[in-house]
Amino acid sequence: MPTTADSLQAAERRALREDGVVYVRTGDVVGSGALLYDGRAVLTAGHVVDAVTRVGDLSVQFDTESGRTTRQIDEFIIHPEYDWWLYRQDLALLWLAGDAPADATRYVPYRDSDELGQTVSLVGYGDSGTGNDGTLPNTIGARRLVENRLDADAQAIDGLIGGPNTNELEADERFLIDFDNGLIANDALGQLIDMPGLGLGDFEGMVAPGDSGGPALIEGEIAGVANAIASLSDGAADPDVDDVLNASFGEIGVLQRVSTEQQWIDQSLRARYPDAPQSPGEVSATVVEGDSGITYAYFMLQFTGERETPDQLLSVRYRTEDGTAKAGEDYIATQGKLILYPGEREGLIPVEVIGDTITEPDETFSLTVYDPIGGSFGEGVSELTATRLITDDDGMMV
Repeated sequence: MPTTADSLQAAERRALREDGVVYVRTGDVVGSGALLYDGRAVLTAGHVVDAVTRVGDLSVQFDTESGRTTRQIDEFIIHPEYDWWLYRQDLALLWLAGDAPADATRYVPYRDSDELGQTVSLVGYGDSGTGNDGTLPNTIGARRLVENRLDADAQAIDGLIGGPNTNELEADERFLIDFDNGLIANDALGQLIDMPGLGLGDFEGMVAPGDSGGPALIEGEIAGVANAIASLSDGAADPDVDDVLNASFGEIGVLQRVSTEQQWIDQSLRARYPDAPQSPGEVSATVVEGDSGITYAYFMLQFTGERETPDQLLSVRYRTEDGTAKAGEDYIATQGKLILYPGEREGLIPVEVIGDTITEPDETFSLTVYDPIGGSFGEGVSELTATRLITDDDGMMV
């Protein structure tokens, strides 16, 4: 990820806490991705894996406080409407063959529709460099964080020069960012489509090869996925500082929008929750801790009312809360929004329980749901809380 700042290490320091962003390896191709809220699936770009013919060739690398670990992938799917020519619906999901590190950040999709104009953190393992010189050789493979602004819908450059990524673009699918240096002459979107903006100063940056699939984060939620870069001109304006496609000042980046694809993401994950209950009667209030790795505790939300229209979305927000069990030691804290899509009357919220061999008493934690949209919890009830018991299997306390 090239940045305006001279120090590549600055972008690496800023990326340290985003340790759920992973390095995706597919053999001949590398990219980036982000660990999702279930702790098993990684979201990346479809074009990172569209040439993979053998799942054994896929792996991801985590870099967390506990060290560097690699996890093989045992299943992946590409968005069913993915178009390799225009990179349309350029998303893929990868499932880890083993547990993700417990200290890796889990991310949720951005759920709102107000992304345009917001500042995003772009995180990935791609080539680095500076805006003046573009990407530098042999800089791929370190996680970095830069910032940019979601300037426009990608349809704004529809047909600008023709060719892949610049014609037949649909509205509301992708976002445009440009790499600004504070000069009007290199303000690509200002020069080309009259959407001016001179950038964010030293933190401004651009995606580059190897960043494909990496997240664009709004307050820690995935609003976009790195998709493509372009060096564009229209005859009257040529904003790229060097006229080379190398992620330098004056170039444009394209990000796949995530909020419009959250149903595909959510339902794909739900279909693969391990040992998940299928009905309220199968939901257990206890979970055995295990000696290592991750075990899942499940909470189920059931809607018993009637939708106003068949396509109405229903939702609640949720958060975990400590009891005698402590987040980060006994289970992984989570918060977000559960959406019931058309045709769904119940949905699961998974919480990861951390296994260990420490002899300790049974412990509890809770999950609270609140802010219901499209339904209610009953008159005068603003939230509901359920508790889970983590049973220890490491011996007897005396």
